[in-house]
Amino acid sequence: MNAQTIVEKILSRHAHKTLCAGDFAVCKVDFTFGQDGTSSIIVDRIKELGVAKLKTAFCMVIDHSAPSPSEGVSRVHKKMRDFSKKFNTEIFDIGCGVCHQVIPESGNILPGDLVLGADSHTCTYGAIGAFSTGVGSTDLAIALATGKNWFKVPSTIKIIVKGKLAKGVYAKDIILYIIGKLKSDGATYKAVEFSGPVIDNMGMDGRFTIANMLVEMGAKAGFMPVDKKTVDWLKLRGVKNKKIKDIFADKGAAYESVYEFDISKLKPMISMPHSVDNVAEASSLSKVKINEAFLGTCTNGRIDDFKAAAKVLHKRKVNPEVRLIIAPSSRQVYLEALRLGLVEIFINAGAVIVAPGCGPCVGTHNGIPSDGEVVISTANRNFKGRMGNPAAFIYLASPATVAASAIKGYISDPRGYFSK
Repeated sequence: MNAQTIVEKILSRHAHKTLCAGDFAVCKVDFTFGQDGTSSIIVDRIKELGVAKLKTAFCMVIDHSAPSPSEGVSRVHKKMRDFSKKFNTEIFDIGCGVCHQVIPESGNILPGDLVLGADSHTCTYGAIGAFSTGVGSTDLAIALATGKNWFKVPSTIKIIVKGKLAKGVYAKDIILYIIGKLKSDGATYKAVEFSGPVIDNMGMDGRFTIANMLVEMGAKAGFMPVDKKTVDWLKLRGVKNKKIKDIFADKGAAYESVYEFDISKLKPMISMPHSVDNVAEASSLSKVKINEAFLGTCTNGRIDDFKAAAKVLHKRKVNPEVRLIIAPSSRQVYLEALRLGLVEIFINAGAVIVAPGCGPCVGTHNGIPSDGEVVISTANRNFKGRMGNPAAFIYLASPATVAASAIKGYISDPRGYFSK
């Protein structure tokens, strides 16, 4: 057998034959899910197909509009709950959190799994070594009806990250920098393998951040190393050690390209409107006045993100002309933030805490900006209309940069808060 990349190995195992980049195959699917923006169509398709029993594990997450902001959304939520009861599937209802946090937290995803989600940021689970990718609702329904789906094996890009992160610089800055270099189409329908000392030293929250944003440069899926940090993280969520597979690329595996980035001199980065690959250093945008700051999302709504923001906000106040909105990525994150005193820091600073979920990020509720307003956000996208108003302007940044900007009232480099 030829040396294989991680994606070639995983898809080969699920097709029960040896595959290499460019091959087509029908593969068994381990886990699937939909959220309240996509599940309504999934339910309709399952009904149309006359499916009596689902052929693969499935769950639904109510996160994009939670709690419901309208009658129409409430009808969708009821439709999901009714479907879940009928087919006896797991459902994460309002308050549980964002799909890309609560599903990994649940222990349902394992290294080496093949996961399909009706959400474009399903690539997030590559942080724990799964081949996970977003698909349309109809494709998801086909996987539920048959237990399988077809795949074209992606070629793989290898990215090596070395150097030492400066204080006040985070995983979000790394991935924004890389996307700025490779551009939004730089990894279209490719898999991405990350390695190098910076990744090895990075915590799981940072790895989730990077994996989450791989779709913003077109990637089909991405992979972080499955190491002791991964294993420990999974064990804390009830996964038995014997279920955790070794997932690694073979020595001599063929890569389409290899990139090496030394981030020792990396500074806090910003993605400017209206494209994620429109990247600049935060310090170059100090004249950009902001109206709203948002901390949360499936990219940066985790405990390490909140700790970074809290360090900046501790004993300081949000600028009176700025609205700082904070959404924990899950109930577990919310409870941990309460236990650590982070929520108290946020509230004392003048922030508003909303229910765990996606609302502000996708523009369904909880913080839609007005015409001409400028938002700095820890989210993964800044397209026109992303936060609910195409006449607003969205800048993307790390939690520390968002917190510093909320205090100053304009885009700010946060490194001064980490000098001591």
